[in-house]
Amino acid sequence: MTIIVEHISPEQSYQDVVAYQEQCVADVLNGGSQKLLLVEHAPTITLGRRGENTDVLQAGDIPVIATDRGGLATYHGPGQRVAYPIIDLNKHEKDLRAYVKNLQHVIVATLADFGLNGELTDDIGVWIGDDKIAAMGVKVRKWVTFHGLALNVNPDLSHFERIIPCGIENKGVTSLKKLGVNCTMAEVDARLCYHMSQVLGEDLQPAP
Repeated sequence: MTIIVEHISPEQSYQDVVAYQEQCVADVLNGGSQKLLLVEHAPTITLGRRGENTDVLQAGDIPVIATDRGGLATYHGPGQRVAYPIIDLNKHEKDLRAYVKNLQHVIVATLADFGLNGELTDDIGVWIGDDKIAAMGVKVRKWVTFHGLALNVNPDLSHFERIIPCGIENKGVTSLKKLGVNCTMAEVDARLCYHMSQVLGEDLQPAP
């Protein structure tokens, strides 16, 4: 089986990217190709299904958008690699918890390639000490996944101060850049795609 890797223009609005995910899910349910969508969103605060307006402290000029993914509040913006795997779990293990763990392990392995020790805790996402470096929120429809993960490469971390990230008030947020890793987004993508292929047992190919 093959997963098509597709880079989405950052000029696409968050809502347009969600609509495209919906289209991709419908395509997979009709026998189309699985996909891995990669994007750097314009500055956006999103509220998952369990999110509350009180999770947004001061949005300022950043739009706040309700979404149907799992989780609470998070921030997306330039310098953050957001990955949306559109995967048919009917062809894998029909276990959402196992799938989320797989995504966490993809991030941990990617971080290890850059000399960082990512950790899994009782809180969702991936952590380095008390600081979150990657957030996660997924959804499935008829066992096809969408939404996904956000890895902080070099975003403006001050924007996270406008929210209570994932509802956690006593911990921080970090990035590869803050931890001393100078790398390009393309380098991160290469490792992320490699480990996604290894964990899912699928070939990843760039979109034609």
